Amino acid sequence: METSRYVQLDMQAFCQATEMSVAYVIEIVEHGIVEPTGRSPEEWLFDDFSPLIARRAAKLHRDLELEWEGVALALELLEEVQDLRAENARLRQRLGRYVQG
Repeated sequence: METSRYVQLDMQAFCQATEMSVAYVIEIVEHGIVEPTGRSPEEWLFDDFSPLIARRAAKLHRDLELEWEGVALALELLEEVQDLRAENARLRQRLGRYVQG
């Protein structure tokens, strides 16, 4: 479920928003957890949803003691569950129109 992003954060703003070090951010980017635009960390720009993902990833890494590969998989699965729940709600709504009618 990709939406348009208008706000872009450079590395400094991203680190401030997430309370993460540059080295930590580089690590999560290398594992594909967040995907900035730009060729190098100095040029990276993050969308406005990336800090939320990064904080969620850090929490999974810390609280569940997951390796970064596990964090990436967990985030992917959580997003898939969210998408399926939204689809289920839409289908229930459509079904409700037919059952009542």
